[in-house]
Amino acid sequence: MKQDALPPRAEARPLTHKTHGISRQDDYDWLRAGNWQEVMRDPSVLDADIRAYLEAENAYQDARMAPTGKLQEQLFDEMRGRIKEDDSSVPSPDGPYAYGIKYETGGQQPIFFRTPRDGGEETVLLHGDREAEGKPYFKLGGAGQSPDHRLLAWAYDDKGSEFYSLQIRDIATGRDLDYRIEDTGGGGVFSADGKFVFYIRLDANHRPSKLFRHEIGTDPAKDVLVYEEQDAGFFMSVGKTQSGATIVIEIHDHETSEVWMIPADRPTSDPVLIAPRETGIEYSIDDNGNTLYILTNAGDAEDFKIVTAPRDNPGRDNWTDLVDHKPGCLILSHCVYKTFMTRLEREDGLPRIVIRRLADNIEHSIDFDEEAYSLGLGGGYEFDTATIRFSYSSMTTPSQTFDYNVETRERVLRKEQEVPSGHNAADYVTRRLMAPAADGETVPISVLYRKDTKLDGSAPLLLYGYGSYGITIPASFNTNCLSLVDRGFVYAIAHIRGGKDKGFRWYKDGRRENKKNTFTDFIAAADHLVAEKFTSHDRIVAQGGSAGGMLMGAVANLAPAKFGGIIAEVPFVDVLNTMLDETLPLTPPEWPEWGNPVSDRSAYDYIASYSPYDNVTAQDYPAILAIGGLTDPRVTYWEPAKWVARLRALKTGDSLLMLKTNMEAGHGGASGRFDRLKEVALNQAFALMVTGKA
Repeated sequence: MKQDALPPRAEARPLTHKTHGISRQDDYDWLRAGNWQEVMRDPSVLDADIRAYLEAENAYQDARMAPTGKLQEQLFDEMRGRIKEDDSSVPSPDGPYAYGIKYETGGQQPIFFRTPRDGGEETVLLHGDREAEGKPYFKLGGAGQSPDHRLLAWAYDDKGSEFYSLQIRDIATGRDLDYRIEDTGGGGVFSADGKFVFYIRLDANHRPSKLFRHEIGTDPAKDVLVYEEQDAGFFMSVGKTQSGATIVIEIHDHETSEVWMIPADRPTSDPVLIAPRETGIEYSIDDNGNTLYILTNAGDAEDFKIVTAPRDNPGRDNWTDLVDHKPGCLILSHCVYKTFMTRLEREDGLPRIVIRRLADNIEHSIDFDEEAYSLGLGGGYEFDTATIRFSYSSMTTPSQTFDYNVETRERVLRKEQEVPSGHNAADYVTRRLMAPAADGETVPISVLYRKDTKLDGSAPLLLYGYGSYGITIPASFNTNCLSLVDRGFVYAIAHIRGGKDKGFRWYKDGRRENKKNTFTDFIAAADHLVAEKFTSHDRIVAQGGSAGGMLMGAVANLAPAKFGGIIAEVPFVDVLNTMLDETLPLTPPEWPEWGNPVSDRSAYDYIASYSPYDNVTAQDYPAILAIGGLTDPRVTYWEPAKWVARLRALKTGDSLLMLKTNMEAGHGGASGRFDRLKEVALNQAFALMVTGKA
């Protein structure tokens, strides 16, 4: 195909939908496979007409990006050169052993290993590259050892559909038991004696609706159903407290939760409810002996507080405040050890780790010097310890792993991220800006650029945004973006409403009936970056994925002249049709986030007013690269396909519009660590091309 070949055009096959008495015509509904559940398990059964269109779009995208082939190779080589190929985690102690993850030079998949606790010969428990041999897609799910260290429960997905197969491995022999448990959520939790494993099974619509107990060595067909969630609007997960004493069944949507518990040493016991679900009330638990420590927003604690309750009578009437609610200081997580508790909180946009001694409730926090940074806090495997492990990075500082003694307050650097090709933090500048929004709010922006980049409005800029589910995009070290920054780009993250960057209120002000704040915040960030001479509107490439892809579609409709290009990865753009389709995997659980247009006319009208697919009009659009995954259960492949088809039919002008569908992967794109870099290189080549830097 020649570079100037005409793009494919999907045939219009009008279908009329009628909801709340309102009729809508959808010309491209036919791109939604009627057998989508089967396609997720076996992509070969996709309808021939749909496959032909997707492959034609892929061929067109390949042809238009062909001139950047060498550039993509250079970008890939640069990004791979920043990865320590034989990297290894700092092993985490657990009883007589220490467990870790490593990679081999040239390897794409992680390798799970253990050593004696104080060092010694290494034992490979699971070699991801060997398990992936011969499979076009392979992704490991959870992998966890039994309390007696004899068994490993591990899971994998070889379609990209996120239906995981669970296996049990005998560590001594390195062999899996001769059966698999299919259609699981991706991991298993052992009982205290290691004789049982609890797991979640997904139903035909990909919903985690049933918790089973499996007795090791028996036929999975005989597994016991422990709990079944009847409400399709709720997710379910299973885990274990830090002490290992309690199996935790957590049921939640995006605003309500309910927790049941089973004693890990009595795994056949019936689950015990902690507190029944109440709309808008969230809570999660950890334990210490006979006391539960509960993180919750109950009692108008918008930014959460921590309460205690007796294990044998844990209902809300017995909750006693331990860490008071502090407006504007959002408690993100907590973890309870034998003598102390940690919590990760965020205030004024920055994270903080706080340690509380349980004997006398004396607290201290761990201090950091930079004005913008990212923290990660891991629980580790052990309960009776004085050491916690955390990670630290900033946009200029590679990730560092520290062990911290909560009694002596000694901080020991255990590992620093290596950049084999070299990295000099002094060559870069990171800034924290505040963009004024139209309603008087200020939107934080994290910015990274080379110190020799001219800030006169001429620099190209990649502006990343997400803004949903309360997820905060951290200002962390990202080796991939350096390829753009080293070519004169400014890299910026807009911390827009819909995330929790400025507390829980920031999330509430960017969801449901306030969703449009997410879009206008992103546009305000773009305007501010232009006003401050970081870039010009035609030099901005916007990027977002999944719900961030919806953001991309919305701003393309609202303010197309303010962006030179848009990268929309697995974009949630057919919002109205998806939220009206109760059979799709995520629709009922997503109603608290977006509103329920099935039962609520006002929610229907509001979603219809911004849904990117429904609001494509005859106007000039910036250059757009849309990316989908055929087996994606979260944002189904037909969303970007329909969106691009409608854009082709309606948009004016001659801007570049491309659709790439990964025919062998799902929501996360390619599964291998290097294969994924090829997709990043494509995105960056597109950004360089549309800004004249290719």
